[in-house]
Amino acid sequence: MAEPADFQGTTPSPARRRLRRTGALLAGAPLLAGLVQLTAAPPADAAGADVSQAASETGSVAVSVDTLTPGAPTEGDTVTVSGTVTNKGKQTVTDAHVGLSVGPLLNTRSGIDSVAGNSTDIQGAVGADPGDKYTEKFDKLTPGISQPFTLSVPVNKLDLGQDGVYELAVVLSGQTSAQPWEQPLGVQRTFLPWKPDEADTKTKTTVMWPLISTVHMTAETGSDEQQTPLFHDDDLAEEISPGGRLDRMVALGKGLDVTWVIDPDLLASVEAMTDRYEVTGEGDETVVGGHQEVAKRWLTEVQQAVADKEVVALPFGDPDLASLAHNGTSVTGSLSHLKEATDVASRTVGPILHVEPTTDFVWPVDGAVDPSIVKVATSAGADKVIARSDTFEETGGLSYTPSAARPIGGGTTAVVADARLSTAFQGDMTKASGSTLAVQRFLAQSLTLGLQTGKQRSVVVAPQRTPSASQAQTMAEALTALQDGTWSEAQDLTSAAKAQPDPAATTKVPAASSYPSSLRKHELPRATFEQIGRTQSKLDRFQVILSDPSRVVTPFGRALNRGMSVSWRGRQSEAAIYRSGVEAYLDTLTGQVRLIDKSETKLSGRSATIPVTVQNNLVQGVEHLMLRLTSTNPTRLEIDGDAYEEQPVTVSGGHSQSVKFTTSANANGRATVVAQLYTQDGERYGEPVTFDVKVTEITATVMLVIGGGVLLLVLAGFRMYTQRKRAAAREAEERDEDTGETDADAADAGAPQNPEAAEERLPEESGADPRADGPEQPSDPAPDTAPESTDPSGTGERVDR
Repeated sequence: MAEPADFQGTTPSPARRRLRRTGALLAGAPLLAGLVQLTAAPPADAAGADVSQAASETGSVAVSVDTLTPGAPTEGDTVTVSGTVTNKGKQTVTDAHVGLSVGPLLNTRSGIDSVAGNSTDIQGAVGADPGDKYTEKFDKLTPGISQPFTLSVPVNKLDLGQDGVYELAVVLSGQTSAQPWEQPLGVQRTFLPWKPDEADTKTKTTVMWPLISTVHMTAETGSDEQQTPLFHDDDLAEEISPGGRLDRMVALGKGLDVTWVIDPDLLASVEAMTDRYEVTGEGDETVVGGHQEVAKRWLTEVQQAVADKEVVALPFGDPDLASLAHNGTSVTGSLSHLKEATDVASRTVGPILHVEPTTDFVWPVDGAVDPSIVKVATSAGADKVIARSDTFEETGGLSYTPSAARPIGGGTTAVVADARLSTAFQGDMTKASGSTLAVQRFLAQSLTLGLQTGKQRSVVVAPQRTPSASQAQTMAEALTALQDGTWSEAQDLTSAAKAQPDPAATTKVPAASSYPSSLRKHELPRATFEQIGRTQSKLDRFQVILSDPSRVVTPFGRALNRGMSVSWRGRQSEAAIYRSGVEAYLDTLTGQVRLIDKSETKLSGRSATIPVTVQNNLVQGVEHLMLRLTSTNPTRLEIDGDAYEEQPVTVSGGHSQSVKFTTSANANGRATVVAQLYTQDGERYGEPVTFDVKVTEITATVMLVIGGGVLLLVLAGFRMYTQRKRAAAREAEERDEDTGETDADAADAGAPQNPEAAEERLPEESGADPRADGPEQPSDPAPDTAPESTDPSGTGERVDR
């Protein structure tokens, strides 16, 4: 088995491969020996041994094959097998030795499956061995202890005959105290493809190399100009970091002749990570993501890996076609989401990878199809459906595997991937023994398929959607060996779909009743598509009022695509949380544009203006809104002479706008008024605001009384003013007559012009004691009445009666 580094660059040359094989031969211990026949009878002196105990020791040693190089040998090669033997029994094994045994030729694909299913069966025959020279011996194997081994044997010592696949068994033989005779105690079977010469007609093999992840981005974006994206976790950073799953997928696929099958959502998410992004933390807190450089490096690696290779872009978010077909088509608008996801695929992949992707393929889960799935797939514009042969089974009794392309009517082609090759790398590949067996089984099936007939055939390998790092490593090892082999050549997926169909192959799409129940029970329920449809309806009503709808339509549109992703299978609760989060966030944004609540309004008079305030807490402005004010009792209160009035509303981001309505009252009392926002197409927007208007109407009689009172007050004031003016004039005349001099004469004589003023200035001259009646200090209170005087009254005094 080649080292991981062998698959990160270009494919090694034949000379380099032979050099590695020679190195493996020199490093291994050439201790390969022959094996006794597994069915040999025990010695005569062992006839009395405990039969039950002997049976319990049979197969007590576990044999694992960790490497087998080369996986498909040719003339002159040396086969090197390494691994471990582990005593899982209760007794020590003595005189143990491990060696190789070549079984019969396996000329059918089902025969390979049978051997793989019984790879550790100690009772089966294993065939001839190459001789005692090629063994490795152990003095003893203690219970629970593992021992490594390495066996190397020239391929010409294995007595391989005609081209084909041979069973290769690694057998551990030995004896125990309870069974003191040599016998096989453990075996591990694998496969050795043998095709030393180039095939006259090679199988054209297409391998799909998927770059697909789970959903990571939410619909939420920041209010800044760049619309900082929010991720619900930072797991994607781990996948694209060095050594991560997606990092290994790119590094391993770079040196392989494969067709890259990519979910555009993955590329969009990683590209979003190249700039500022945030990740949901504990509670409602968010933290700033810090893997910008990791994201940039990974995208650069992908761009280099896919250069000059075919790239197939799946619909955005990798929607679950089977769930949509079985549970979503009756929900209005569901198919439009699939069409949108298909349309946006090329617009996403092209600018990021600088390639023109193919977008006319769809890939149902595990390639399982029925008529409804095909109908849904073609409704989105795809005309090639990737199926798999374990559900698209042959009905004509063919003795060979036909080409992948099958015309199924309506201009649609089913590209039927080979099930055995496609599922070869599922399961646990973290152990070297499991990985090695998977590689050899894959090569064995491929060679046997190629030898079935001399016809040119196109075969497609569609592995699991999200291989683990160890599964990807195993796939790369198998494909490297296949591309170095002599019976297969690489082909892209588009060419496989266009290949000449086999006229004997079935073209009938399996009935709905044959769809696997194991897949159906994990489908997204109808509630998924109902919620997506409900959210889309809210989005449609919201976007029409925005001055820049793209800031909302794009992130929410992609989030709705993600809500129907294949990655939610088996994670229903997580899927529901994600969809509910998208809808709740949209509700939050929609609620940022609302009417401000009003308390009871009092209306005095026949008419007045009522203001209603619209608040916009969004970053961008809103427009195309209508505000309608409606009176529920227009006989008491009219709005602009009618039961209601509408006015257009435009509010800048982060501002409020008051809209004024003219009202008129016809009677006293309360009238209920309802304010409601509408979009321009007549759809209600947001919650209404209801408030009461208390009308106090003022009659004409009351107005006359009030007006008369005001007039009387004005007239009384005028009369008082004129009376005082006349009194002042008479006083001046009387003073002039009594003194016989004018004010000017008095001034010339140095006398005061006004005697009363003089008296006011010199009170002691009046003959009265100023201290008798008046206050001594300015702060003392003045008397209620003026002090009496014996002098005659002045001419200026006057008493009004």
